[in-house]
Amino acid sequence: MRPGATAVAGGLLCDDTRRLAAALDAFGGISARETKDGFQVKRSQTRVGAPSEPVHMGAAGTPARFVLGFAAAAEGATVVTGTNRLCERPMGDLLDALAGLGIGIECLQTPGCLPARVRGGPIASRHWTLRGDTSSQFTSSLLLLASQQPAGEPVRITVTGNVVSRPYVDMTIAMMTACGLDVRREAGEVIVVKPGLPQGETIRVEPDASGMSYFLAAAAVTGTEVEIPGIGAGSAQGDVGLARAFERMGCTLVMGHDSIRLMGGRLRGIEIDMETMPDVVLTLAAVAALAEGSTRITNIANLRLKECDRIHAAAAELQRLGVEVEEGEDWLVIHPHGRVGPGHVHTYDDHRVAMAFAVLGLVTDGIQIEDPACVTKSFPAFWDELERFRRHHAAGR
Repeated sequence: MRPGATAVAGGLLCDDTRRLAAALDAFGGISARETKDGFQVKRSQTRVGAPSEPVHMGAAGTPARFVLGFAAAAEGATVVTGTNRLCERPMGDLLDALAGLGIGIECLQTPGCLPARVRGGPIASRHWTLRGDTSSQFTSSLLLLASQQPAGEPVRITVTGNVVSRPYVDMTIAMMTACGLDVRREAGEVIVVKPGLPQGETIRVEPDASGMSYFLAAAAVTGTEVEIPGIGAGSAQGDVGLARAFERMGCTLVMGHDSIRLMGGRLRGIEIDMETMPDVVLTLAAVAALAEGSTRITNIANLRLKECDRIHAAAAELQRLGVEVEEGEDWLVIHPHGRVGPGHVHTYDDHRVAMAFAVLGLVTDGIQIEDPACVTKSFPAFWDELERFRRHHAAGR
């Protein structure tokens, strides 16, 4: 890729994005710096050099998977590692795909997991194959790598198996297209990428739908109203679908192209397939604990591979608060009894467990969240924003 500078405006300033910026900054020829509203990334040479020291990604799973793909295009060997939990999470599909392209891959502890050494080099083929049933992030990583290949024939990526979290792949394609790259879907699960140079000096990022979910939930459980600007029906983020789910549960929804307004109502249980919005399953599960009637959530097997086993976490912590819950390999059923808590919520060092269960504290006294600082992974200002919602709600009563 050619030297140049790109501003990322509006992106989250959190542990995940800061880990990614620090990882990129460790490559020779790359400078990544935080700005007041995002990040500035500068590239000073066509082919970057591998970091001299291991790149520690903390618990940042998405950035780690992107860095593995980026390392495949660097000169030299990159070691990528992270927390104990990150080193347990599956990376094998992506690592196997890279190895199949002629990239040197060495797992340093457990096969298919971090820490791993990636030795960058030329790609042996322009016909790539990847399993899609573990994580959409593997596909996004390969899409970004494909765009960095030397000019010539397009790269054809065939994604096999059941493709999970498809909206996130669509978001990657949309971002690449907005940057002037030629990316298109073909019949079946084939994505064609024409390597090229991205255009434009700024990439704008819309509000995070996963983070937004907790405030939609707050309105739902308190019977109040919240409006989120800058995101709406025009968004490709799968988690926007949670607003429609809450509408089915009894809330009133006004969905504009770039705004969402939700008013809480009398909540009722629903049956819902959440494969396209896995990061908000915990949010909906918490709200379902206050509904009338049972809620069944299906097609969520990959939640067991997240920062913690989120199916088990949802069931165990709701049960700790007195809610009857059943769990299966890829499903949850919540049977509410009209009240929740009080109780101590174990967070499993998972930001989404902490934030989802914190919403219940708006309507139930005595909800105690273990390790509240774990929200810094994706939403450092969460507790301030929740308190702002609480004050606003109290003032309007």
